Amino acid sequence: MSEAAQEKQPVVTPVRVVIALCLIAPFVAMLWVSSYARRDPALIGIPFFYWYQMLWVVLSTVLTMVAYQLWHREQRARASRDGGAER
Repeated sequence: MSEAAQEKQPVVTPVRVVIALCLIAPFVAMLWVSSYARRDPALIGIPFFYWYQMLWVVLSTVLTMVAYQLWHREQRARASRDGGAER
């Protein structure tokens, strides 16, 4: 691939911004402790503090899977634009 072709493709794309948000969201949610450091509302007897964190385990998995799929879709699109040079 020539250097001119590499320079035409932007490094920061809307898809990459979404990927970054998907990967950063769980960290922000867990580091903002004052937002979930309380007992109420309880869910089937489990204090909010605990079920909120467990909810983020599932949400983090889903967001990571979304980021992975978006990354692969973008890489395939870039490879097809470049004539299949990357794989």
